[in-house]
Amino acid sequence: MQWTLPNILTALRLLAAPGLAVMFLYFSRPFADWCALILFLGAAITDWFDGYIARSWGAETKIGAMLDPIADKAMVVIALMVIVGYSSYTPWIVLPATVILFREVFVSGLREFLGDTAGLLKVTKLAKWKTTLQMVAIAVLFGQGIFEHYLIAATYGMDSDLVTSILAGETEDELGLAWRQTGMIWTGYLGLTLLWIAALLTAITGWDYFRKAVPHLKETR
Repeated sequence: MQWTLPNILTALRLLAAPGLAVMFLYFSRPFADWCALILFLGAAITDWFDGYIARSWGAETKIGAMLDPIADKAMVVIALMVIVGYSSYTPWIVLPATVILFREVFVSGLREFLGDTAGLLKVTKLAKWKTTLQMVAIAVLFGQGIFEHYLIAATYGMDSDLVTSILAGETEDELGLAWRQTGMIWTGYLGLTLLWIAALLTAITGWDYFRKAVPHLKETR
């Protein structure tokens, strides 16, 4: 493997993907939410930079072209798994997450089967937009988790009695609590909306790839 800067960034992004799950295994919330959000945003930013640098410097390599989509898919799949497992919006996330995961597995299978002809399934502009939208939606949903487990409960630096009194509306922080609740609700709605739109684009691109692959799947006589 050629250890060019773009390839190093891609490899780091690939290693960061399982780190999202590790955060929730070994750290308490909301610290885990913050770490996951920062890690995910960092990976999303390097996703743009490694491609830009590779093209600008003429440093595009076969290994980089192979690892880049794998790193993207690993980051999205693991992030969705974490969100489904920990989000209070799980019932509304399961269906779009299923569509996204099914499409990724299906298209990967098509590319593997087609082998040398897999070039016909090259990434389209719409597919790039769906990946971008997936990442934005996931980042927003991680942010919703911060609202829910950090701002509303405000457990940092407070004892359990104070937290209970705030949630029961027995303190003077009612206005602040209402603002935090509103922030959590609207952040959740925004994340869900973006994720459903991303799932729709994911389904459309999956169908487009399948349509292109059909002629190569016919039995020869």
